[in-house]
Amino acid sequence: MKYKTYKLVVVGLILSLSACKEKVEEKEVVLRPVKFEVVGTANAQTIRTFSGVAKANDAIGLSFRSGGIITKVNHWKGAKVKKGAIIARLDNVEANLAYEQSVSALNSARSAMNTAKSSLDRVKSLYEKGSNSLSDYEQAKNSYQSALDQFESAKRNKSIQATQLSYGIIKAPKDGVIAWTDGAVNEQVTAGHQFAELNAGDGLKVEVGLPEAVINKAKVNMSTQIEFSVVKDKVFEGRVFEVSPSIDPNSSTYITAVAINNPISDIKPGMAANVTFDFSTSDKIVDDSLVIPVKAVGEDGDGNFVFIIDSQDGLTGQVKKRKIEIGELTSNGFKVKSGLSSGDKIATAGLQTLLDGQNVRLQ
Repeated sequence: MKYKTYKLVVVGLILSLSACKEKVEEKEVVLRPVKFEVVGTANAQTIRTFSGVAKANDAIGLSFRSGGIITKVNHWKGAKVKKGAIIARLDNVEANLAYEQSVSALNSARSAMNTAKSSLDRVKSLYEKGSNSLSDYEQAKNSYQSALDQFESAKRNKSIQATQLSYGIIKAPKDGVIAWTDGAVNEQVTAGHQFAELNAGDGLKVEVGLPEAVINKAKVNMSTQIEFSVVKDKVFEGRVFEVSPSIDPNSSTYITAVAINNPISDIKPGMAANVTFDFSTSDKIVDDSLVIPVKAVGEDGDGNFVFIIDSQDGLTGQVKKRKIEIGELTSNGFKVKSGLSSGDKIATAGLQTLLDGQNVRLQ
């Protein structure tokens, strides 16, 4: 009887815990994430901010031009170097052997040339005295010319092998700081391997990728504003100095370089930045009409609508369906005739699955 009672108690506890767990699970509500945008005027749509990365104005990639095993690294990341300093070198066994052979061949060719020259001088003297024939003199001249040609060829080959030998050595082309290195002693690398990057000069720039929708509005010398998360409450002035004419295959954007007009020491290459462009100056037209993205507009039997997001904390909110009247379709989206106000938050994705009054998480 005691055993049965104990079993009943255990079963009861298990059922009770299961019920509690189910109740807890029932209370857990997962809010659906919703992408949104803030309604603004047509001119506000022309003020756009893009993410970028700070880089040295003169960033030079340093690569090995031949393959081999790294035998020596003199300077690592963060090191300051002078122009001509050897940063790293490869074993270059084959190149060293070829160079030594070229030196030996040059010495042999020089010796042969000197011998031929001495022989030519002797034969010429005898020929002028009538002791040697013209054919002997011509043969001596030909021998000397052949030896001279071999010497010049050996000299060129030595120069080529010396150049090949230098392909396994990385030297600093300018004064600067090693930004990063990729490799270690005893590591095998291939020809063209970029071992380091040298930041030369003091200037800084920010590289941003601009989409095709705005790339034609970006102009050289255009003013921008730059902000860094690590530098609080400070906005830096920037100037566009380079706009790529072709798209970058890695990011599908056009890489645009912006110079920082007033950089400070707190800004380092590699830091993330936000660059704000004011494209309204290129349009030269003031337009106060509201514009919303095409993907934010839905349509039902009553006409066009959007989902307004009512949020108090900027993190979660409730969507409310609102009827609107749209006008002209522009490159930035639909102009709105009525139903919205500047500053309203509207959902920009998944309209067909949203419900009026649904609680959501802003994304």
